[in-house]
Amino acid sequence: MRIKRTTPRSGTARRTRLLAVTTGLIAAVALAVPAAANADSAQTFSASELTAASGAVLEADVAGTAWYTDKATNTLVVTADSTVSAAEIAEIKREAGSTAGAIRIERTPGTLSKLISGGDAIYATSWRCSAGFNVVSGSTYYMLTAGHCTDGNPPWYTNSARTTSIGPTAGSSFPTNDYGLVRYSNTSVPHPGTVGSVDITSAANATVGMSVTRRGSTTGTHSGSVTGLNATVNYGGGDVVYGMIRTNVCAEPGDSGGPLYSGSRAIGLTSGGSGNCSSGGTTFFQPVPEALSAYGVSIL
Repeated sequence: MRIKRTTPRSGTARRTRLLAVTTGLIAAVALAVPAAANADSAQTFSASELTAASGAVLEADVAGTAWYTDKATNTLVVTADSTVSAAEIAEIKREAGSTAGAIRIERTPGTLSKLISGGDAIYATSWRCSAGFNVVSGSTYYMLTAGHCTDGNPPWYTNSARTTSIGPTAGSSFPTNDYGLVRYSNTSVPHPGTVGSVDITSAANATVGMSVTRRGSTTGTHSGSVTGLNATVNYGGGDVVYGMIRTNVCAEPGDSGGPLYSGSRAIGLTSGGSGNCSSGGTTFFQPVPEALSAYGVSIL
């Protein structure tokens, strides 16, 4: 499920969908559970065939699916949430045609969705998310968070009464990407270079097996590892994001936009997932280096 904001956005079907998950900043993810369909282990697929299989999954356009290429097994792993039917899985396989054998289906509990709520709560006009990482450009300070949180360019506040301003949305990219930028315009609001008590000093790209920690305003701090890279996630309604980091770290609505880090390194921004922090889940994150480059900002 994609970690969503705490309230729906007005004016469009997509905003209505987001509101359905409005109990906090985008952040929840569920642990994937292997299921029915496995790739034919006796067959080796080329890079072009795996790319074709990935394109077929995108073309099938089944909401509640996410996929990435697992180089260790030479398969395309497709994660399907509880809303995906057997008929839809069959449609994915039909769309893949001769490359269907390259697809390995894994089931994940719950629903893939955006979860809006670094770790501290931040509030837009009618929803809540989590602050990601504080960044700077010259003498101007900003905050990175999820793009589905900043979609619509709302102003941001530190409290639910919306009486203490943080500042305006300065940039937003969603779907395709999932990163946004908030400018600190209230000089009385601090912008430390920390996540909780951890000093963040640099940014890095994720690697499979990397130990990571996520912090969010709904569920606090949870740790796990990176299980896949360059994942595509279909949240439904045209909300497809690319190049995501796949993890087994749990999250819940309201954690969206929160930071994923490894030691003192900024790794990702919470996008969405399925499951919860009681049973576990699979969560996806927007890589931080891409957002830094897009906005020309640096980690504090």
